[in-house]
Amino acid sequence: MDEAEFDRFADEYHHQHAANIRISGETPEFFARYKVDDVSAVLRKLGHRPARILDFGGGVGNSLGFMMDAFAGSEIVLLDPSAKSLDVARSRHPVGAKFRQFDGRTIPFPDKSFDLVFAACVFHHIPADRHVPLMREIDRVLTDGGSLFVFEHNPYNPLTARAVADCPFDVNAVLISAGEMRRRLSAAGLTPSRVVYRIFFPQFLRSLRATERYLGRLPLGAQYYAHAIKAAP
Repeated sequence: MDEAEFDRFADEYHHQHAANIRISGETPEFFARYKVDDVSAVLRKLGHRPARILDFGGGVGNSLGFMMDAFAGSEIVLLDPSAKSLDVARSRHPVGAKFRQFDGRTIPFPDKSFDLVFAACVFHHIPADRHVPLMREIDRVLTDGGSLFVFEHNPYNPLTARAVADCPFDVNAVLISAGEMRRRLSAAGLTPSRVVYRIFFPQFLRSLRATERYLGRLPLGAQYYAHAIKAAP
């Protein structure tokens, strides 16, 4: 999906997203919140409190409110190629974050600018030949010891595959397996320390979600995340 496509869907993104995931019984807020909660929990265990955070491809700001709550006091920058999406995000969150447009190729910040880069279901919208170069850009702007979290849809989950196939703003999306994501990150110099599968149960089976902590290695969840830590030179 290019900038023009993102601009076209910016105003209607939330409504279409909500309609598209109705089969799960959950809301867009649920999916945005759990990702930020996961990142916060992992970094808390590591004893790492990021001072500067890049919400890479943050779009209309679905994750931003939860991120500001989880990382109060951190400087957060939402980066996206779509000017219209940034306008929507800025209107939803007029204080507490910064917003920056970029060309989709070069991250407009100096080396080692961010302690945390968060990419929530972004890369399946980006042509595959641009993944490794963009990941190298992410590596460049990460501080030594900084973390990258990449969340993506699991193409092997049938409900996820159906939802993406039926979604208007995913018309050009190409889902990425966790194994392929690991290979691309490694090619960019960001070897994931772990890959964790998430969201195994729909809302009507939410009582079983407490068991998900034991299921993270099973490639059956609706989504997954890869966590990479930038090694010091």
